[in-house]
Amino acid sequence: MPIEGAMGGPGGTGGMRRLRLALVAVAAVGLLLGAGSLVQHLGTDPLADVHAYYDAGARLNAGEALYPPGADTNAPTFYRYPPLLAVAFRPLAMLPFEVAAAAWEALLVVALALTLARIGIRFRTAIAVGVLALPIAWSLAIGQAQVLVTLLLALGSPLAVALAANLKLFPALAALYWIGRGDTRAFARFVAWMGGLAVAQVVLEPNGSRAFPDVASLSQVGEVTNWSPYAASPLLWAGLVAAGALLTLALARTRAGWASAVALATLATPRLLTYMLMSLVACLAPEPAAGDGRRDGRGRRTWPGRRL
Repeated sequence: MPIEGAMGGPGGTGGMRRLRLALVAVAAVGLLLGAGSLVQHLGTDPLADVHAYYDAGARLNAGEALYPPGADTNAPTFYRYPPLLAVAFRPLAMLPFEVAAAAWEALLVVALALTLARIGIRFRTAIAVGVLALPIAWSLAIGQAQVLVTLLLALGSPLAVALAANLKLFPALAALYWIGRGDTRAFARFVAWMGGLAVAQVVLEPNGSRAFPDVASLSQVGEVTNWSPYAASPLLWAGLVAAGALLTLALARTRAGWASAVALATLATPRLLTYMLMSLVACLAPEPAAGDGRRDGRGRRTWPGRRL
């Protein structure tokens, strides 16, 4: 349909142009906020979260507890994640912090570049990056693993989602996408990868693996600027997460399916900090390939139930 028809007449083109200009203006404001956030955090708490990962790896190297009893959940160095990231940081923790932090930050920059490549450089990507520039800049400035989570959600394979769920727990909700589509093979692969990663962590860090279920409680939400509904009402939060899960299942077979799954995986956490919103950019990623790997006559991936 011509733009004029879609917009309701000859004035449609002008309306679309004004909409694009408005989006550009919003993105420009977002870029300014992002630049300000980058300067602020580089000046006040540069690479703050790298300290948490580095210190966790150093504790494991020293034979100490990954989750020290009585640790302050509000401290920036508090390690609140599954053991996987701490185990991966053990080699880096043998290096001087400056060297380890530089290597980690370089990895995050590459991860962001790969995320944008996965999404595709186009107008909507530029707008999304502009709107989300503040959380993106914040994540980079403090060396947050959220950058890796975003890449993994953009990739969208069962392994990628399982890895994201072992960095931050709530990305596991993205697997509802495969349930909603009836893609049992992809979901089975996700479950298998989750099980394999769990076994690997038990083998590599048995004490931390046993302690993590006690650590992963709502008490670690802490006193932060929390955008989650949990801050207002735990019951409201639980209801909205349940509604989001149902919506993701309902939309799974539509073009909005993966975007809905990513949004749920990003927003469902009861501890929603601003930098976490950067993962919403993965909503623009292509839909993951079907678990059975079939393709249609044009070489495109197809889905279980779709006619070839």
